[in-house]
Amino acid sequence: MALLRRNMITISSYYNYYFFFLLVLPAAVLCLGSSSDSVDYLQPECLKVPTGEFASSVKSTIDVVQQVASLVSRYATAFGDFRLSNAIADCLDLLDLSAEELTRTLSASLNPKGKNNGTGNLSEDLRTWLSGAVGNQNTCIEGFEGTNGIVQNLVAGGLNQVTSLIQDILTNVRQIPADTQGHRPNNGRKLITKTTDVHSYPDWFGHEDRKMLQLVNGVSADVVVAADGTGNFTNVTAAIAAAPDYSTNRFVIYIKKGVYNEYIEISKKKWNLMMFGDGMDVTVISGNRSFVDGWTTYRSATFAVKGQGFVARDMTFENTAGPQKHQAVAFRSDSDLSALFRCAIRGYQDTLYAHSQRQFYRECHITGTVDFIFGNGKVVFQNCQILARKGLPNQKNTITAHGRDDPIEATGFSIQFCNISGEPDLLASLNSTFTYLGRPWKLYSRTVFMQSYMSNAIRPEGWLEWNEDFALDTLFYGEYMNYGPGAGIGSRVKWPGFHVLNDSAQVNNFTVAQFILGNLWLPYTGVKYTAGLGV
Repeated sequence: MALLRRNMITISSYYNYYFFFLLVLPAAVLCLGSSSDSVDYLQPECLKVPTGEFASSVKSTIDVVQQVASLVSRYATAFGDFRLSNAIADCLDLLDLSAEELTRTLSASLNPKGKNNGTGNLSEDLRTWLSGAVGNQNTCIEGFEGTNGIVQNLVAGGLNQVTSLIQDILTNVRQIPADTQGHRPNNGRKLITKTTDVHSYPDWFGHEDRKMLQLVNGVSADVVVAADGTGNFTNVTAAIAAAPDYSTNRFVIYIKKGVYNEYIEISKKKWNLMMFGDGMDVTVISGNRSFVDGWTTYRSATFAVKGQGFVARDMTFENTAGPQKHQAVAFRSDSDLSALFRCAIRGYQDTLYAHSQRQFYRECHITGTVDFIFGNGKVVFQNCQILARKGLPNQKNTITAHGRDDPIEATGFSIQFCNISGEPDLLASLNSTFTYLGRPWKLYSRTVFMQSYMSNAIRPEGWLEWNEDFALDTLFYGEYMNYGPGAGIGSRVKWPGFHVLNDSAQVNNFTVAQFILGNLWLPYTGVKYTAGLGV
């Protein structure tokens, strides 16, 4: 609670400091960018309402978030129930995250050219942060599953009010086409927009940034973790604690080979952390928390990150609870502008929780059974191995379960150039375990598979219902130029929301460059990517 109160004080001081200035602005904030070092240009207005009105809505919503957090905190120690205490802890964390995202929204609206305002495309940044804030309260409510429901009933009204207020704010942000996006606000220089690898840099990179990216070729990291005592720390948690808060520079952690049995939570304060290991399945972070053992799905994660700009490469995140323990997350992310490269994410049900914000996964191995890639993030998976596993007897596998709950949310999953198949034991007995591309967890679930190989592990129908006809009219599921024995579209579902995509202009909206504005931030991570539809 002391930490919660400190966060409230910080937020309150922050928006009060700016509020008078915001109120006197006569018109909506313009989407500002810079086309050169000295010449500014204006994009269409980002907001549908005057800036003062927008700011007032954000401010009052932060007030409500704080009030609801105070209400939830009253029950933190009242019942002595392990599952319930985890659900309450989730709620406090998620409300704090909503307050953070609202505060970033207020800050960026005031100062569109600020150094730390995401990509520099103000419209897309605001829509991303607010979309994340919309979903946080739903996750809080879902955490009460398996409890007696008393606390949920007491706090649900306040949580729903927060969600409704944020939805109203989100509707007042215009969607600006990606081809009018501004440049990253670090300066006005042009970014490299081609496919990039670890040896290609944006031309605004400074010497220290280039030096940091060269660490994969032998340059020392800031700190080293080694279980055998040969590094600065013997566990990853201690290394994270040593990183500065809200850093605009990379803090690089090298994790030597070994299995690290830790539960890691990277807070929202730890910006721009980079971790790299000695290789997939060589450097391993392992845990076994699960829903059956009393953890909420959100809190079951072996590894979780909120701080923006997180990068991981050449390591494994796993949850070994097994299929009988049901929900058991290996990796969870709320980190905006985050990227994973050559990482393995292994589990069974709910392996990868892409909870919110913009994320990119390249050349990763992701395995699981039920809904093993899920969440409400805005995410691109590229050149990944996505493999279904054998789970419980008579259990059906679903690869994705996207959680978009409102059409205004700027979220979805895009899966491109991937290998969609199964592990050997599943491929040997396809008639005993059926595998589908996904099912609609929420009403406006959105997922696109494109230019990917699909083995015969994928059922001819392709997709599975969640509950009878729920969301079949409102979801958006698409397939574009996939190939392989499981990619045939002749027997696919006939739902109104399923689309066989043929228009490259429409599909281009789900590419790295358009969907997550990757050209504006991925070069900074050093992770290679393909910007468009070309290989």
